[in-house]
Amino acid sequence: MLGTDKLPIEETLEDSPQTRSLLGVFEEDAAAISSYSNQLFHAMRRIYDAQNELSAATHLTSKLLKEYEKQRFPLGGDDEVMTSTLQQFSKVIDELSSCHAVLSTQLADAMMFPIGQFKERDLKEILTLKEVFQIASNDHDVAINRYSRLSKRRENEKTKFEATEDVYTARKKQHQTMMHYFCALNTIQYKKKTAILEPLLGYMQAQINFFKMGSENLNSQLEEFLTNIGTSVQSVRREMDQDMENMQQTIQDMEAASEPLYLPDPDLKKLPVNRNLTRKAGYLNIRNKTGLVSSSWDRHYYFTQGGNLMSQARGDVAGGLVMDIDNCSVMAIDSEDRRYCFQITAFDGKKSVILQAESKKDCEEWISTINNISKRIYLTENPEETAARVNQSALEAVTPSPSFQQRHESMRPAVPSRPHATRTSSTGSIGSDSSALTALSLDSIVAPDTPIQFDIISPVSEDQSGQPRTPGQTGRRTNPFGESGEKSESEDSILHQLFIVRFLGSMEVKSDESAEVVYETMRQILAARAIHNIFRMTESHLLVTCDCLKLIDPQTQVTRLRFPLANVVLYATHQENKRLFGFVLRSAGGRAEGRPLSVCYIFESNNEGEKICDSVGLAKQIALHAELDRRASEKQKEIDKVKEKQQKEISKQKQIEKDLEEQSRLIAASSRPAQASAEGQFVVLSSSQSEDSDVGDEGKKKQRESEA
Repeated sequence: MLGTDKLPIEETLEDSPQTRSLLGVFEEDAAAISSYSNQLFHAMRRIYDAQNELSAATHLTSKLLKEYEKQRFPLGGDDEVMTSTLQQFSKVIDELSSCHAVLSTQLADAMMFPIGQFKERDLKEILTLKEVFQIASNDHDVAINRYSRLSKRRENEKTKFEATEDVYTARKKQHQTMMHYFCALNTIQYKKKTAILEPLLGYMQAQINFFKMGSENLNSQLEEFLTNIGTSVQSVRREMDQDMENMQQTIQDMEAASEPLYLPDPDLKKLPVNRNLTRKAGYLNIRNKTGLVSSSWDRHYYFTQGGNLMSQARGDVAGGLVMDIDNCSVMAIDSEDRRYCFQITAFDGKKSVILQAESKKDCEEWISTINNISKRIYLTENPEETAARVNQSALEAVTPSPSFQQRHESMRPAVPSRPHATRTSSTGSIGSDSSALTALSLDSIVAPDTPIQFDIISPVSEDQSGQPRTPGQTGRRTNPFGESGEKSESEDSILHQLFIVRFLGSMEVKSDESAEVVYETMRQILAARAIHNIFRMTESHLLVTCDCLKLIDPQTQVTRLRFPLANVVLYATHQENKRLFGFVLRSAGGRAEGRPLSVCYIFESNNEGEKICDSVGLAKQIALHAELDRRASEKQKEIDKVKEKQQKEISKQKQIEKDLEEQSRLIAASSRPAQASAEGQFVVLSSSQSEDSDVGDEGKKKQRESEA
């Protein structure tokens, strides 16, 4: 773009005061373009409406074109080619103003449409983007102030999470809006030319094609001029399209590269701390004392300039000196009400400032940068290499030798190999499951086009007629008031652990034998959420017991879903993001394609994925031991029952024998011969009586045998 600077889209994320100052210049230029374009539009509208006053309206247009060189555009005001071109147009239009007539249809298509599009679409787009950018900038300032005011003593995970999400959303919105706003302001410089030249060119061509009356006034020189203008307009349009394509590509690249930077406190594993910097700039909060014990925090833009620390408020043209940081001392401090604070003390100890960074990474980089500057490393030929060598020397001075580490590891006792378990962690699955992963294709894990459920089915919809019950739903309707007439089967469980989780989604899987099933399900659900812009997640309380896993509504305490622990066959955390975890539930009744129906559920927790998996593993171990104890108890009861039965048989046999002995004594006593009188006389029985007595004895003996 000739003679014109462009707004740097690459510096939108930094949002420095210099960028804001340059943006103000472009906004002033856009206002001037809008003012001038409105005047030109009204002039051409007058040509279109005033059929009987065409000459006067054309003269006014010519006059406005002559005044272009008097316009004070902050950008491109010294474009001599544009000025001379409009001057030539002004002369031609003034000469032809007496013989022009209005053809409303052609003028509407060739003249009014381009300038109308520029006014109604492009200029209004600038105004709309400006308003949206101001709103996004204000929201970002509010979110940053709220995040900066997070208390260190009373740190609330929910409040911190909400503040972080607000900063992430506000910063992303401001960055994206600012990039599109910069792109529109850069493009308006091209459209300014085309919006002025195209209506004029269409106007001239409409007059030539319709009237056929100005052939004596149109010589070859003017035709060549018009041809050159048309070629110039096409060239400007091609340059604008190319520049727009480059800016759109830059926006896409910046959005992809800046995604981790939207978080106020990024992950140090993804964005490591650079300790070799000798220059740094960014926003910091400075602590200002307002009384003996009271203080306030102000947010300014700070940057290093040589051996000086400078600050610049938003709207200021230049920065001011904060302090000299040559030979200074800097250290991280523990503030009472703020995090990520550090203190800089001058070399003479007379002046010190307390600053707060947005994140731990930013705080450590500021401390490292100021340390490097205090050592005057910035005066060397290659400051970053010198800082790297100095930091490496300091690191080697405190790092133990490899031989000591080898001896230490050789003395460490060997860890016994653990038996194969269903649960697979991110570290343990890399070596053991790598071969399984190569042998297991994605189609054998998750079927293509498998539907994903992003919402939790409420308890009211569990018993709807005609609807199959999904795995994990209970067969009994849950009381909506959180009360139950029956005693819960998990009340006697010795394990009760509660976790806060957010449901991401669930889908049917074809295999439940490897942790790769959970990893692949996580990938597909997160990808589907990103594609469909699904950001809402249902928060619940996950209760882990020895019988089941329950999802409980945190407000009403109603059980949303219940997963029997025996059906949970696989569970694992994400290999990198430990907040993500999932488990596979195998349905006892449903079968699909000759195999049990398995559904994988994915959740997000508050940095407790490993704890939840450990809790589930502990619950399964407790349940296993309880089942083994129950079986042993049942077996012992059966043995005791058999022994009791045998004891009863023995007691019954002894009782029978005792009864027989008693009957024998009674029979013997009754068959004994009667004694005679006291003088010793005996009664002599006849032979027939003795035989009868013998027969009676034999009958009684047979009777005893039959009873026995």
